[in-house]
Formats: sequence, structure tokens, C-alpha cells
Amino acid sequence: MAVGSIPNSVPQPLRGFALALLTVSLSLGTFMMVLDYSIANVSIPYIAGSLGVSDTDGTWVITCFAAGNAIGLPLTGFVTAKFGNVKTFVVSTILFTILSWLCGAAFNFPMLLVSRFFQGFFSGPLIPLSQSLLMVFYPPAKRKLALAIWGAVVIIGPIIGPILGGFLTYNYVWRWIFYINIPFGILAAWITWKIAKTRDTTPVRRKIDFVGLSLLAIGVTCLQVMVDNGEQFDWFRSNMIIGLTIASLIGFVVLVIWQLTSDDPLIDLKLFKNRNFALGTAVTAIAYTLFFGNMVVMPLWLQEFMGYTAEWAGFVLAWMGLLPLVLMPLVVKLMEKCSLRFIVGICMTLFFVVFISFSFFTPQVGYEFLSFSRLCLGAPIALYMAPLTALTLSRVPAEKLTMASGIFHFVRIFFGGIGTSLLTTLWERRTTFHHFNLATDQTVYNPMTAGMMHMLNELNLTGKKALTMFNLLVDQQAAVLALNDVFWVTAWCFVPLIGLTFFFQRRPQHGIAADPTALLGH
Repeated sequence: MAVGSIPNSVPQPLRGFALALLTVSLSLGTFMMVLDYSIANVSIPYIAGSLGVSDTDGTWVITCFAAGNAIGLPLTGFVTAKFGNVKTFVVSTILFTILSWLCGAAFNFPMLLVSRFFQGFFSGPLIPLSQSLLMVFYPPAKRKLALAIWGAVVIIGPIIGPILGGFLTYNYVWRWIFYINIPFGILAAWITWKIAKTRDTTPVRRKIDFVGLSLLAIGVTCLQVMVDNGEQFDWFRSNMIIGLTIASLIGFVVLVIWQLTSDDPLIDLKLFKNRNFALGTAVTAIAYTLFFGNMVVMPLWLQEFMGYTAEWAGFVLAWMGLLPLVLMPLVVKLMEKCSLRFIVGICMTLFFVVFISFSFFTPQVGYEFLSFSRLCLGAPIALYMAPLTALTLSRVPAEKLTMASGIFHFVRIFFGGIGTSLLTTLWERRTTFHHFNLATDQTVYNPMTAGMMHMLNELNLTGKKALTMFNLLVDQQAAVLALNDVFWVTAWCFVPLIGLTFFFQRRPQHGIAADPTALLGH
């Protein structure tokens, strides 16, 4: 047995109170990780000011966590094969909790960055392991419910992150965005170990592939830094960005060659020969790129141009999490009764319809309408994670499930960061474009301009004050037009994904019935 996700002898599923407790503990481990991916976003100015660095330097708090997590995630298969699923999950949770305390206690910026990097690195196994452990310990008839619960936690965490981060930062101090993990981490590790320690997988002796690990670290870190800082340095007009791109490309190319020729690869790239896995990973990555990128652009627009605080912008986004929770039982029923390909196709279609309907916002849009629009976005989100994950992993052999899950979530999360940079860049450049076009038309001969200036004069705004206010109004109009462009581009990017759902294979192949996710395939 090379890489295991379940023991040689499949354990009896848990039932009753023990199963409920394990679900809570595994969900807590997952929730902490996905929460920390976004909780620091709104706190960067406060962290930077407290530790004596610029806001631009403060963004390295996000970059370091993302880079560490991107390196740790693909190592899940290797680590769990060597130490066991349960032990790896518990140790990862404990180390994540310790690093959270060190982040909160950081007395200078370098200490925070180092702690944040290793916090991301040790959190790598939490998402794939929580998923595979839930699938193993749930009875076959309830595995779709387990996957739906897990999917809701993974999606809702990044939504709650900015809200909780804003609340803790504004009402207490930024260090509490890290300290809050400590009680939940201890609880998750203790419950999981008490219930599941006798049901761990059998460890397998494996040597650490230091060459593969080094190449992965170079490729991922260079690409993450390039993506996070591309807009600041004007992308490929910067020698630094070009150098990072070349280094990342060389790292990944050599890594692929090394892994394909290795007898015991760190990352089993041959998994991509599986059509459902390759196609599902691609569809998930593109969809998450679009979804997560929009989730970052929206609060930026609200705070910079609509006068919202970070906390209230978070409240607007929070409505996205309502329908995934409410519709969880319905999603489970749909997964039992309908083809997973059909559900994924409906999901991508709803994403298209919802985003195309968003592309008509105006500066007059209010909190109620914005909240309703986020509520509507929750419908495709509810159908996104669980069915697509089940379909992607449905034909992966049982002994490779954990490694496949690690690769799958690495690609998803990493492309979420890329989507953030790409859509933020698109929004900022389209804002500049629309501002130029709008300003060009504003002359003394334009009746609308004359009327606006007259109205400002009546409000005792004259001269430079009137021009400054007028420019702010043009900025606001340009920003909302740019946001509509982002929504429009996002919507049409979902159209090819609808077509790709027809290329998934319908039923699992013979011989992988031991794989828990095979039971979810149609």
C-alpha cells in the first residue's frame, strides 16, 4: 500500500454521538484553516501600523500564509502515508494552533511573517484529511451528507473571515484574529484523537523527496509572490516580476519531469490520467478563480467608493453563506436522486445567470439590494463544492484518495489567489478606463455637467471644492462601471464550464468500490 486514505482493513463507520462529535472536530479543523485564509485581509492596515511597516509590506502577511499553504497541501499524500491519517490531522491541528499563538504574540514583523508561513504550511493537510476522514467514518448511506457539511464549511469560512476579522480588529486588537484559533484548535485535536486514534491508517516507510520538495517550494513561492505583487509593480514591465515568473516556470517544469521519472513521487502527477480527476480539478480551479476573485473585489468597491466600513462590507458578503446552510439537506437529496454531472451543470449555469444579472449595478444601489444579490449568489455556491468534489474524486483508487484530495484542493486554493490578483487588476484598470472616458465628456457645454455644478454650488461647494466633489462622483461612477465589467466577464467565463460538464464519465470503473467517494458517483 503506497499512499493510504483508509486502513488496510476499512473500519466500521461511527454512529450516534461519537459521529456527531467527530464531525464537529473535523469541521473545526477545516474551518480554522479556511477562515485564516481571509481573516487578515481587512486587518492589514492595523497590523502594519502596529509593527511599523507600510500597508504594502503588510500584504506579505497574506502572501506568506498562502505560499506556506500551497507548499503544504500537495504534501498531504506523502505525510499521511508515512504517519497515518488521524495522527497527521491531529499533529497538523496542534502545530497550526501553536503557530496561531506565535502570530498573535509576534513582537516584530519578521516574526509574524515566519510564523504566518509555517501556520499556512502546517495547515496544508487539514482540508483534504477532514474530507477523507469524514467519508471513511460516516455510514455509506450518509456520506453525501458528510460531503455536503464539509463543502458548506469550506465555502462559508472565507465569507465569515472578513466579518470576524473586521469585528475583532475594530473592537479589540488585531492579535485576536490569531488568538481566536487557540481554543478551537485544542478542542478539535483532542476530540479527533480520543475518538479516532484506534482507527488510524497503517504507516508506510517512505523517504522524503528533498529535490521534489525544493522544486515545489521554488515554483509555488515565486509564483505566489509574483501574483500577489504583480499589480503593484505593473506586472511584466517590472524586472522583478519577470524574474519571478521565469524562476517559477523553471521550478514547475523541472518538478514535473522529476516527479514523472521518480519511482516514489512526492506528487503523483499520473493521477491526471484519470479524466474525471483532471477535468474536475480544472473546472473547480477556474470556477474558484472567478468566485473568490469577485469575493475580494466586491468589498474593495464597497469600502473605497460606497463608504462602507470593512465590518459592514463583511455583512453584505455574509448573505452568501445563508443558502448553502439552508439548502444542505436539499443538496444531499439531489446528489442521491440526480446525476452529479447534471447538478454541476446547473451550478455553472446559475453562476452565469447570477453574475450576468449583477452587471447592471449603479452608484445608487443600497445595502438591501446588495445583500439580496449576495443571497442569490448563495444558490450556485450551495451546489458547487460537494457535487463537484464527489464527481472529481469518484474514480480515484482508494489508496490514492488522500494524495488526490491534496492536489485537488491545492489547485483550487492556489487559483483562488490568482483570481484575486487577476480580477482586482481588471477592476482597477477598467476603473481608470471609464474615468478617462467619463472625464473627457465633462465640459462646460455638457448640460449634465452644468446641472451638476449648479447643484454643488447650491450646497455651498464652489471652486476647487466643487471640482473635487465632482471628480469623486466621476470616480464612483467609473468604479461601478468597472465592477459591472468584472461581473460580465466572470459570467461569460462560466459558459465553457457548462460545456465541460458533459465530458465527465458517468459511472465509476470496476474495482474501486472500496473508495468511499465512489459511492457518490453517477
